Amino acid sequence: MTDLLAVPESRAFPLRRLLQPLLAARHVTLHTHVQADGDGTGSQAAVAAWLEGRGIRVSVVNPTPFPDSLRFVLHRQDLVADLGTPEADAALDDADLHLVLDTSEPGRIGGLAERLDPARTLVVDHHPAGREVVGEVAVQDPSAAATGEMVYDLITLAGDPIPHASALGAYVALVSDTGSFRYGNTTPRVLAVAAELMRLGIDPEVVYRRLFATSPRRRLELLREALGTLQSDPEGRIGWMVVPHEVAARLGATGEDFDGLSEHVRSVEGTEVALLFRETKPGETKISLRSNGAADVNRIAREFGGGGHVKAAGALVQEPAATLVPRVVDAVTRALRG
Repeated sequence: MTDLLAVPESRAFPLRRLLQPLLAARHVTLHTHVQADGDGTGSQAAVAAWLEGRGIRVSVVNPTPFPDSLRFVLHRQDLVADLGTPEADAALDDADLHLVLDTSEPGRIGGLAERLDPARTLVVDHHPAGREVVGEVAVQDPSAAATGEMVYDLITLAGDPIPHASALGAYVALVSDTGSFRYGNTTPRVLAVAAELMRLGIDPEVVYRRLFATSPRRRLELLREALGTLQSDPEGRIGWMVVPHEVAARLGATGEDFDGLSEHVRSVEGTEVALLFRETKPGETKISLRSNGAADVNRIAREFGGGGHVKAAGALVQEPAATLVPRVVDAVTRALRG
């Protein structure tokens, strides 16, 4: 167990470069990608509790609202300031350092990209490197199962005890990005780190209930609407669902209500690539891509200006779903044919 918990040296060296400016900062703002997920928010919560324990002021400013269903990971709710509010502007102006978590690309942090000075911006991310990076000092390690694993390592390298709130954030990050330890990125080390976080007091059943067993009625109604659009290609290798903007608007669905929808497509027998098309507004569609087989959906997503992982990726495209669906299905078909 001890050997598994040791920070891999290939990761330890670059992470140590972040420690000096991070721990010398007076006020750090924390950021993650648009439509924040459990890894991004869990990593923010873990870093926030750790830095505040060291007497460093912390603010959380994301390009899109912090998901209500994930606010339980925060040790203080008033850490969050919504982008565009006076509170967020004041935090961004006052901070002497910015830390971007779970993404590195300007396009994934929306309106924040123009507010962050690269010279004062650090990045910790487990996604493959893109063409552009928002900060001058970035640690990008795709071998990590989640950014939360890297945050755990960062606190370990600092030699600090892990606060309970940091352990909760890191555990939520690991559970979220490993599919509750079911996906192929679940390594022996990830399980060892999760076991250590449990030893520090994290209750997996409580986390499960908060993440997966509590949902508003509109989420089930959204699933019903989405399943009514389920389609597949003639070979049954590609499956997809489409949620038009008017459906989401009628149900009052938020971004977090779409979490996990694509897994229903992915579960259909024979499906190698699952797609979810969600119109975020008229003329704009978010694509979620999930792979069951050898297809690299990160590469497909990059064709449409997005990115992610080999098995899970996404893109936001300025195009209605009606014209986008056949183009994406064609791209996936070509990728499957090799």
